[in-house]
Amino acid sequence: MNDLESALAFSRYASRCLDAEPALRDELAATVDDVFAWTDAHATVDSAVSSGDAAALARALRRLRRRVFLHTLARDLSRRAALEEVVATMTTLAEIAVTAATRLHAAALAAVHGAPVGGDSAAAQELIVVAMGKLGGSELNVSSDIDIVFVYPEEGETTGAKPLSNREYFDRLGRRIATALADVDADGYVFRVDTRLRPYGESGPLTLSFAALEQYLVTQGRAWERYAWLKARPLTGSRHDELMALVTPFVYRKYLDYDAYDGLRGIHRQIREQSRRRDARDDVKLGPGGIREIEFVVQALQIVRGGREPALQVRGTLEALALLARRGTLDGHAVHTLEGGYRCLRTVEHRLQYRDDRQTQRLPDDRIERAALASSMNCTTVEAFDAELDGWRREVGRQFAAVFEAPEDPVDAGHTRGGYERLWDDPRPDAATLAWLGAEGYDDAEALVATLVQFRASPRYLQLPAPSRERVDRLVPAFLEAAAGQRSSIAPAGAIARRLLALLEAISRRSAYLALLVEHPPLLPRIAHLMGASAWAADYLTRRPLLLDELLDARVLLTPPDWDAWRRELGAAMSAVRGDAEASMDALRHFQHAQTFRLLAQDLSGQLSVERLADHLSALADVVLDATLRGCWALLQGDDALPPRFAIVGYGKLGGKELGYASDLDLVFLYDRDPDAAGDDPVQERYTRLVQRINTWLSSATAAGRLYDTDLRLRPDGAKGLLVSSLAAFERYQRHDAWTWEHQALTRARYVAGDAALGAAFEAVRDDVLRLPRDPAKLASDVIDMRKRMAAGHVNRTGSFDLKHDRGGMVDIEFAVQYLVLAHAHRHRELTRNLGNIALLEIAGNAGLVDAGIAHAAADAYREFRRLQHRIRLTGAAHARVDPLPQAARRHAVGALWTSVFGAGRDRLESTAGQRGDTRHVDG
Repeated sequence: MNDLESALAFSRYASRCLDAEPALRDELAATVDDVFAWTDAHATVDSAVSSGDAAALARALRRLRRRVFLHTLARDLSRRAALEEVVATMTTLAEIAVTAATRLHAAALAAVHGAPVGGDSAAAQELIVVAMGKLGGSELNVSSDIDIVFVYPEEGETTGAKPLSNREYFDRLGRRIATALADVDADGYVFRVDTRLRPYGESGPLTLSFAALEQYLVTQGRAWERYAWLKARPLTGSRHDELMALVTPFVYRKYLDYDAYDGLRGIHRQIREQSRRRDARDDVKLGPGGIREIEFVVQALQIVRGGREPALQVRGTLEALALLARRGTLDGHAVHTLEGGYRCLRTVEHRLQYRDDRQTQRLPDDRIERAALASSMNCTTVEAFDAELDGWRREVGRQFAAVFEAPEDPVDAGHTRGGYERLWDDPRPDAATLAWLGAEGYDDAEALVATLVQFRASPRYLQLPAPSRERVDRLVPAFLEAAAGQRSSIAPAGAIARRLLALLEAISRRSAYLALLVEHPPLLPRIAHLMGASAWAADYLTRRPLLLDELLDARVLLTPPDWDAWRRELGAAMSAVRGDAEASMDALRHFQHAQTFRLLAQDLSGQLSVERLADHLSALADVVLDATLRGCWALLQGDDALPPRFAIVGYGKLGGKELGYASDLDLVFLYDRDPDAAGDDPVQERYTRLVQRINTWLSSATAAGRLYDTDLRLRPDGAKGLLVSSLAAFERYQRHDAWTWEHQALTRARYVAGDAALGAAFEAVRDDVLRLPRDPAKLASDVIDMRKRMAAGHVNRTGSFDLKHDRGGMVDIEFAVQYLVLAHAHRHRELTRNLGNIALLEIAGNAGLVDAGIAHAAADAYREFRRLQHRIRLTGAAHARVDPLPQAARRHAVGALWTSVFGAGRDRLESTAGQRGDTRHVDG
């Protein structure tokens, strides 16, 4: 059905209109190739409003509605308009009609009773017509009613000679608006109006003040009303932000709202029961696999996740579906099903309504009507149409059932769970219980029983609300079985169980987290596996239970990092809370914690080498620092301010791209200034405030935790120096005043965030300074002296080998490499590249600065020491210390490197261990 005449012939309503007014046919022929032109329509409606003539406005709106309907019908049925254009056109018509009716009738009432003002503020009051449902989502169908709610800011009364209370004034105005749009006359109607979504429905007042609306939502708002208010969109009046500040917390909780599932599941049951009624079977909206099921799936996921992910707080179904797909909340098949089904069903719905301009979603029983419908959908037969439609509805129904399917009760899921349930109900250390636990894999059965007794008797458990305690009672047996299933030589079942119970205790007062675990039983073994793999990871998750959500989708969790995607994701999160310092700090923390947790999961699964993990953690810090800089600058200077001529330089682990999970950030801040400028520098004052703000954002503890510990003492003149330096001042200091240890630190420095040109200029300065000729003997003496100081500050009195600080360990390699860079970079420029110690040793060996075999052996030792250090840190140990005997050959290789570089310097290092000194500059 591509030609205009065939399109018009499909609609009996169109035929009646064109027979009554033949000029409309010529108008359609002239305009059908273009979207509807609103300019003349606006002028006609505005003229009617200005006249104050309600009858004239009624005629103008009804005639406009007829023209819009016919134009939309013609473009849609002739395949000139996509679904998005159709619904947008009808939405625009409704917005024009509501706004015009409100303006005219408000003026008419005010002429008699005066304008309404607030009783407390004396501020002028306007009626806010809130669009709900499809109008709120800007997806109105072609023959729809409109769902609206009337609100106003404050109680008070009008100022005229015949005053009314604001409630009575706005009630009258609301009734007039509804009548102006819905009354049927010779020209038809504009829109049927439904106001039943207001608080208390038909039994409630027609209009409410903000205070009354807030009171209702807080004290009586029900689950289905969150679903309804999700699409709320103010159309008229002002103070919209104030209104939405009341509505948004009702719809979206601040956290991942898995508590909502119980209420939403109840609505799901009602929808499914209604769809199974015989009279709903052929209803493309209310029937099984219909439009409402798609909308409900999308909006339910928005409600659950939208408070935590503000980007999901959108009103349109297709827009929300695209966002859910982009964020990985729904898989590709589900998205294809829901979007394809939505487009098909909405298109069928419109064709049903085009036929007679009737609000219907029912498929016709009549064979001739069905054939006409099939033809309008470009299907050659009724059977082909039915097959296509049934296919979409069947797949939609499966998705609807999958999302809201009640979770398997974790107590009933396993073959041994009954025993764990009995144990939790009555934990006694009798012989039979201990023997059973031993058979289940618990070597410390008596200790486990004691832990359970303590847990049950704890005030935290006893004081839980009944629903939360019920969830805990369901989860403990599941956790115990999961712990037994994940036991290993490095993590016995008892240790895993204690970590799981510590997590459960930490989240027990947050019902949403308990609901998350109950709703997703497959999470439990994943959590148990993580708890068994690393004590440090267990502690990280327990202190940040919001990360439980990250475990839901293993595919997303284990997807290799995409640094550009990281930047976009964090940029979107920061944009959503622009101007709010506290929310911005939390957004940074949520992002950093989530990405760190994903890297941790990939690390524990064996996907990442230590070196690759450090690269990712360093890149993550770069992204966070860049976003922090942008956010702080916008708050200090405004969103429209030019970017600062300012750069952040990373030293130590960050600079060397060797960052670990708990590493702090060594930072130096630079700005650009004319080197010939004299006197006070106001730019420096501004950038000093910026640095202070950045450091606060990074290091402050908020409800969401902490980002990073920072160390700013590597700046020129250390703790006594200025927080931020001009590049020229930094270069002068490095050339003329810096100590050798500061040049050692510079070997591991790099630009990480801020102005790229300034960053490149810093890298050039760094390169020049590192390539300055130096006296090798004095340099060796300075480096060895600093190594002595570090050794004295990290005395190891155990019999174990400290992988980092002991003789023959990592620091010896790092100091040797730093010496090689500073001593030889003036002849071997490639040594200034910030490639890491292993690559620099290879360069030095290839250049003949040390024996290639010695360099290779030391590099292998360094790689193994880092691997061992990382593995030990994942256990939560305070020091990375190991049995010295297996490391003897590697320590010898490191000693050979030290002797090759420094000669007799090793003896001098040994003889002075125990002295203390300032080691902040090189101790990464």
